[in-house]
Amino acid sequence: MNRIFLIGYMGSGKTTIGKMLANRLNYSFVDMDARIEEQQFKSINDIFNEVGENEFRVLEKKCLHEVAEFTNVIISTGGGAPCFFDNINYMNSKGLTIYLKLTTEELAIRLESFKVNKRPLLANKNANELRQFIADGLLKREPFYNQATLSLHGSEKEIVNNICDYVKLN
Repeated sequence: MNRIFLIGYMGSGKTTIGKMLANRLNYSFVDMDARIEEQQFKSINDIFNEVGENEFRVLEKKCLHEVAEFTNVIISTGGGAPCFFDNINYMNSKGLTIYLKLTTEELAIRLESFKVNKRPLLANKNANELRQFIADGLLKREPFYNQATLSLHGSEKEIVNNICDYVKLN
């Protein structure tokens, strides 16, 4: 495997695990959201506010097709990336896709700790509203996430070890 796509809901650890994995495998690391921000000279939130979700998804698809040509790379996708166009099928055709699967409760605990500063969609939600928002989001996105080659759950270290073992065997 010379191209690994990490998919999952916001807060699932795609960036953290991606960096750890890239270090272990001696691969490069690409965070698609960060790349889009660099290319557009603005934050994802500003892009959403200025051009809307549909135009953002077009930019995201373009970015996906660019980074899917890289080799020896770990790619952290945005949480919604697999759910639009034919993106999940495209990723599956270009490399190993790994769904970082966490429960609603696990995601809520992670997102509560940094929602105010980094996640405007979550900023005004209380604990119950946050859990409902996550549960609703997972219900919509899991049909796409579940098409990944692997679905992994556990600590960041366990997930990185499992992926490294899988890569060595394949």
